[in-house]
Amino acid sequence: MIGEIMDYKKIFDLILDENDFTVGGGSSSAIVGAMACGLMGMVANLSKGKDYGYSDKEYDDIIKELNEAKAIFLQGAVEDNKAYMLIVNAYKLPKSSEEEKEIRRKAIQNAGIEAAKVPLSNALLNKKVNKIGKKLLEKSNPACITDLQAGVDLSHIGINMGKSNVKANLPLIKDEKIVKNFEEEIKNL
Repeated sequence: MIGEIMDYKKIFDLILDENDFTVGGGSSSAIVGAMACGLMGMVANLSKGKDYGYSDKEYDDIIKELNEAKAIFLQGAVEDNKAYMLIVNAYKLPKSSEEEKEIRRKAIQNAGIEAAKVPLSNALLNKKVNKIGKKLLEKSNPACITDLQAGVDLSHIGINMGKSNVKANLPLIKDEKIVKNFEEEIKNL
């Protein structure tokens, strides 16, 4: 799997594979965000043509926004795997001389920064999707409430998973200013 170009379907298969160690929680946080978008979009579709509080155009706008977010999440699952592979490759760099050690340290930090950016981005998008879902709770087909609640819950899980993945990558970053910026970002989630 290492070095293989992947799409979100392959990422999902690897998430389900207990023997694979290349895909984990970061990609999972993006996949649950995409699932949340799918469920919320379905509920918005099933709410059209009725008087639940939004016009059909408003539901269509919500669906469009959710579909755009879903596409970003699916790419985010792939990007998280790529960021992890940067870390793997940075740790493989030689460390025989002081110069090599310095190059390796910088590569690990840069990989850690990228590996924190991706789940942060996914968490922020999950937060946005969560807000959309909560608004839909008030103005959607009541027969779909459990589907919608599942979407809201999944997006909330995506927020928490994203935060955890950012925190997990912070020890790789030795620049305290960058670490503090990430800590501030996740505090606001």
